[in-house]
Amino acid sequence: MTGSTEHTTSPTAACCDGAADPAPAAPRLWTVDEHLADVLSSVGPLPAIELQLLDSRGCRLDEDVLAGGDLPPFDNSSMDGYAVRTADTARATAEYPSVLVVVGDIAAGAGELPRVGPGQAARIMTGAPVPPGAEAVAPVEWTDGGTGTGVAADAMTAAVEDEEVRVLRPVAEGAHIRRRGSDVAAGSRVLEAGTRLGPTQLGLLAAIGRATVKVCPRPRVVVLSTGSELVQPGETVGPGQIPDSNSFTLTAAAQEAGAIAYRVGGVPDDAARLRAVLEDQLGRADLIVTSGGVSVGAYDVVKEVFESYGGVDFRRLKMQPGKPQGFGRIGGAAGVPLLALPGNPVSAYISFELFVRPVIRTMLGAADVHRPVVRALCPAALRSPAGRRQFLRGRYSAADGTVEPVGGAESHLVGALARANCLITVPEDVTELPASSEVDVVLLDS
Repeated sequence: MTGSTEHTTSPTAACCDGAADPAPAAPRLWTVDEHLADVLSSVGPLPAIELQLLDSRGCRLDEDVLAGGDLPPFDNSSMDGYAVRTADTARATAEYPSVLVVVGDIAAGAGELPRVGPGQAARIMTGAPVPPGAEAVAPVEWTDGGTGTGVAADAMTAAVEDEEVRVLRPVAEGAHIRRRGSDVAAGSRVLEAGTRLGPTQLGLLAAIGRATVKVCPRPRVVVLSTGSELVQPGETVGPGQIPDSNSFTLTAAAQEAGAIAYRVGGVPDDAARLRAVLEDQLGRADLIVTSGGVSVGAYDVVKEVFESYGGVDFRRLKMQPGKPQGFGRIGGAAGVPLLALPGNPVSAYISFELFVRPVIRTMLGAADVHRPVVRALCPAALRSPAGRRQFLRGRYSAADGTVEPVGGAESHLVGALARANCLITVPEDVTELPASSEVDVVLLDS
């Protein structure tokens, strides 16, 4: 069994008319931009759904959200203290305080409220509704707290009928009152469509009384690694075996991009087993990402299985690392999108950043589909193969605008990859860059 669909014809073979068969056409080499454009042209934001607030974290709104009421919904106190009439405190001083009769106690959530008349006050807690007749709140620190012994020490005595409180300074009208609608007015737009929902946005939605919200959901991404040589981390590694790192790298990358990601352990090089795993996962996948089995190895069964579904194209790209790529849908034009990545760890990760991450961001309805790219000065000289866009791992310093290569160009160097925070791009038509050249840098931690 082979992983290649290419065939060769002897140059001396003759057709029925005696003419020699033409030499087979060389497989097309796609540029990075062509492949990316082809991939993105086939996906879009997922259909909007209504979700509970906490389930919508990380999603983007599919609607403008209008406030159904005022926030706060009523005038309330911003301090522990006493609700008063301003005229009753106009001449208050520490030497000659205004002595007011306490007519009630108002806690947060109180329903029935006492009326504050001339010469009266109501003991009030933070967040409690301001009672009728009151025009301001005197913080407890501006009073004796009902003790009759001077300035209160941030505390108030329990309110009793006909208790007196001494206010030690004037209180301006509206002081320490949160007015109804001062934060959000009824009917106003509080969040725009396209807004990414984080903790503060969810808090706002809850504050205006929304229990659900219409969003573009997070895509469900199934990640699996293929290869009979793979064992799970923590298991004994036998001869010729290696721990499966790709599925962890790519699952974490999918989560970081905003997806709900499901990791599937290494699948051996067995067509029946791979097909069974795929059939089991299709029901919960908006996108499938695989690594391994896309080259021309004799035991690469990924092509065999995926091509049997139809609609999956395996191609070669003008890039290093990551030349072999697979893309299509399982189940026809309306099926689940599939991106089949190379098996080498660096190739798999760079392919994810270039192609899979933009797909996930597109499905999310995000405006920032691509990683940011900056220009930087590279002190080191660089070499690159002709006709390939090379992506080198690097360390970018925003402080001085420089970038240093990390490790070599080989696609198995996961130690160097873990130290990198960017990709240095060398264009297809460039084979050498002298030291101190400017290069494009793809930022990986932004």
